[in-house]
Amino acid sequence: MDLEDVLIKPVISEKANMLREQNKYVFIVRKDASKIQIKEAVRKLFNVTVVNCTTMNVRGKWKRTRGIPGLTASYKKAIVRVAPGQTIQAFEGV
Repeated sequence: MDLEDVLIKPVISEKANMLREQNKYVFIVRKDASKIQIKEAVRKLFNVTVVNCTTMNVRGKWKRTRGIPGLTASYKKAIVRVAPGQTIQAFEGV
């Protein structure tokens, strides 16, 4: 697995924006990615020092579309904390 394939997309939400003030950034990552792979991917792609990485598996929720029940997709989420004074510029324009 290449490091570019580990990170799927950044999460842009109110809670993720509040975490940015604490130098924490939220990404949706591949389900089979480990914390070490996520740290390396963020370090190489954004040229920052990663201090900590927390991952969680988010289960799909039951939804109903036109009366037919089904599940939304499950995914893995990572919260990455970078060193103080460093930022990820991709998030700053948002």
